[in-house]
Amino acid sequence: MALLEVIALDVADARAAGDGGADRLAVIADMAADGLTPDPVVVARIRQVTSLPLRVMLRANAGFRTTAPELDRLRRVADTLKDAGADGFVFGFLDSLEHVDMGAVGKLAEVVAPLPWTFHRAVDHAANPAFAWRTVKELPGVDAILTAGSARGVDSGVDVLVRRAAEAGDSARLLMAGGGLRRKHVALLAAAGVGSFHIGCAARPEGAWETPVSARLVREWRTLVAAATRH
Repeated sequence: MALLEVIALDVADARAAGDGGADRLAVIADMAADGLTPDPVVVARIRQVTSLPLRVMLRANAGFRTTAPELDRLRRVADTLKDAGADGFVFGFLDSLEHVDMGAVGKLAEVVAPLPWTFHRAVDHAANPAFAWRTVKELPGVDAILTAGSARGVDSGVDVLVRRAAEAGDSARLLMAGGGLRRKHVALLAAAGVGSFHIGCAARPEGAWETPVSARLVREWRTLVAAATRH
């Protein structure tokens, strides 16, 4: 079944994404830092206006590494975010060698369980993205891997995404295409078996984070994804 996930920064975004037919919201703060953990108060307000599933970011800085104090704060806020209405999370970290930080990720996975979670685009920035992909697939509780196939975005990584979707096992099911996703990519990825798509600025007029989500744009993406994934 196809899934369209839309980034929501606030209540207005959540309402518009829902009106446009989004299947799930990625609730995030501070896109200038490429997405950080939102205030639980914002998550609670969003929960009041939508019944859509909420995947909430757990990330304390603009990089893909975390420190022990940051990780402790994220573990504590995860429980608060659950109470605020989160029914899933988004996180992922690399260590000093740019490999998947199994210690940090494992600790957060334990805290958020039994809720599902998405490993975000840190996988594209790993020293060996192919190895990182295989590693992340085996992590407990992960049910989506947000990836562009390249640190430079889907334009550069679309061929990688097609190859990964064709791998044996549940690769196509786990793969969520996002990170500079454009309309022209959808049919190609859907034909390869990808059914999950993630958009952020593409749901906003002029592609600007300063403008709110447009229900019209989300509806256009919903129609595109539904048509491409129809079998």
